[in-house]
Amino acid sequence: MRERFKRMFPPKEEVVKGSETGLGTFGGVFTPSILTILGVIMYLRFGWVVGNVGLIGTLIIVTVATSITFLTALSIASIATDQRVRTGGAYYMISRSLGIESGGAIGIPLYLAQALSIALYTIGFAESVVSVFPELDMTAVGIVTTILVAIFALVSAKAAIRVQYFIMFGIVLSLLSLIFGSPIEQSNIEMWGASSENSAGFWVVFAVFFPAVTGIMAGVNMSGDLKDPKKSIPKGTFYAIGVGYVIYMLLPIILANRADALTLIEDPLIMRKLSYWGDAILIGVWGATLSSAMGSILGAPRVLQALARDKVLPRWLSWLGKGEGEEDTPRLGTVLTLGIALTAVYFGNLNLIAPILTMFFLTTYGMLNITAGIERLLKSPSFRPEFKVHWSFSLLGAAGCIAVMFLINTFATIIAFIFVVLIFLWLEGRELQSAWGDVRRGVWMAITRTGLFNLSAQEEAKTWRPNPLVLSGAPTKRWHLIDFALSLTHNRGLMTVATVLTSKNISTPQINKMEKNIREFLAKRSVQALVRVTTAENAFEGSERLVRAYGLGALVPNTIILGDSENEEIRDQYCKMIKDFYEMSRNVMIVHDDKEKGFGDKKYIDVWWGGLKGNGGLMMMVAYLLNSSRAWWDAEVRLKMVVDSEKAAEDAHNNLTNLIEKARTGATPEIIVSNGRSFNTILHESSSDADLILLGMAKPDENFTAYYSEIQERLKGLPTTLLILAAEEISFGDVLMQNE
Repeated sequence: MRERFKRMFPPKEEVVKGSETGLGTFGGVFTPSILTILGVIMYLRFGWVVGNVGLIGTLIIVTVATSITFLTALSIASIATDQRVRTGGAYYMISRSLGIESGGAIGIPLYLAQALSIALYTIGFAESVVSVFPELDMTAVGIVTTILVAIFALVSAKAAIRVQYFIMFGIVLSLLSLIFGSPIEQSNIEMWGASSENSAGFWVVFAVFFPAVTGIMAGVNMSGDLKDPKKSIPKGTFYAIGVGYVIYMLLPIILANRADALTLIEDPLIMRKLSYWGDAILIGVWGATLSSAMGSILGAPRVLQALARDKVLPRWLSWLGKGEGEEDTPRLGTVLTLGIALTAVYFGNLNLIAPILTMFFLTTYGMLNITAGIERLLKSPSFRPEFKVHWSFSLLGAAGCIAVMFLINTFATIIAFIFVVLIFLWLEGRELQSAWGDVRRGVWMAITRTGLFNLSAQEEAKTWRPNPLVLSGAPTKRWHLIDFALSLTHNRGLMTVATVLTSKNISTPQINKMEKNIREFLAKRSVQALVRVTTAENAFEGSERLVRAYGLGALVPNTIILGDSENEEIRDQYCKMIKDFYEMSRNVMIVHDDKEKGFGDKKYIDVWWGGLKGNGGLMMMVAYLLNSSRAWWDAEVRLKMVVDSEKAAEDAHNNLTNLIEKARTGATPEIIVSNGRSFNTILHESSSDADLILLGMAKPDENFTAYYSEIQERLKGLPTTLLILAAEEISFGDVLMQNE
């Protein structure tokens, strides 16, 4: 039993533990996360936040922002305890669950966000340095600082982490100095901030503050350097969020107690004046900004490295996937990231970069939540996280991210979504192949299952459309059948291309390979179709069995499209097959191909009308569907009817005109007076210039073979002709007139 279970649920390759020399929870996740959380926004913009929205508003902003981060952390913990999270952090998680296209669509914006974060932190460092040494140029300080941070990151990731321990001590010292400080002036607690004319709006302030709680990505992005990511990522992330939330809830009380709103807004380094030892704040802000910049410049190139290794980036950027040394340091990626950061430092400022980062991070958070929510909702046997989170929490986190994005800036949100969608479509167009499975098949399976069980077995006139099964044989030899079916379905109906092989020595692997080849052949021609290859001793019996058995529940092909047969030796078998299709309630469409002209110029479609009942409604519907396809767009549908006299012609013309107006098919009525001529003579004279002729067939009976032989004589010398036999238990007249 145990062996059987192992075969059903093989252990994932991703679950193996990492290197024994990797980073632990405290050094690899908690430290970079908490240092990024307690960073530049806290020191240089938290007073501005309190001044603008007051104590109550700040506490609300902190709680909402942290709640979104916490819900995202739950999702991260769920994914991280189900799979081995390697280099790439959030990108790796999303791509291994939702597919390489979705991962890349988020991974590229995530990388840009991380790269811009470096600029955010070094600009913050430069701003604080210039406030102390006004003679210095802020842009120059920012550029030099960014270069030095990048050089240090290139030396060693572990060395950078060790330095962060000293920085953490400096931050703790600065917070203690602030706690034991005193007010700079007598002021009441600012509950609601400055007056409206002197303050920014709530969501503007939220957008500036939110990057302060995005520090959890600093730990997640170091996933490839952790000893045990599935243990360290959840623990380190939750600890960092908890500690950060407590500090961010206490600091507004201190700030609101010690300075009025305008002072808090106007002085970025107000904390220095409020502290017991003001220079401790400088130590903290310098340490925090430099460590946050260090965390971002360590994380961003690793996301880029993962994108390059998964071939998400263009081939000419594959060099970004290279790593050097024992730590697999992405030095080339770091240099590129440095260039982006320097550009942002040169042109940017804190209040400009922070909202952009907010949009990128909220998009990433939203996708992480969607990933975990879908995995849990589908209950796939392969998704077995040690940290279990109900899907509703993950989807609530996703909804929160999207809602906040729209509240902050609707236009920027739409731009961000368009950016992500364009990347997704670009990656999908490249048809990237991944070596891992993803959740998309499970999503479609769930949707399909729901649809199948809710699909009525009774066809309805209002929703009818052809779902053809094309008995094409080799598609290359009978392409005209697939071409016709494609024009009929507009790539919307459920089309199947089927082949019956009569060779006896065909193995299952050969059948599977043939199906794959046909799928690729169709895909190259932008044909969306299912493919089925089967074997039988007799092609006709094999086709009958295939049509009888093919389908799932109420979802079966309602129309069989096949080529004509002029071979008299097999006519009995051919006609028996048509009769069986009819008895199975499958509409039959037989294409009698003009081998020289094919479908000609696709300019004229002649429908020989015998009334709305029986085949008539289906014939008119087929003509309409063809005429509304791209291939037959300019074709004229001529609805032709033969009558005995001029008097009958006038009545028939009025009736057909009225019918066409009600059916809204755009056909042109043509009434032909026989004047003693046979139908065959009229047919050949009137439709000699047609590109496609539609003729109805009689219901199959015991004399059907003889009847079909007569049809073969009639078809000689005609352009390509479609023989139609309506068999479904549905009135095609109702399909045409269902809105009348």
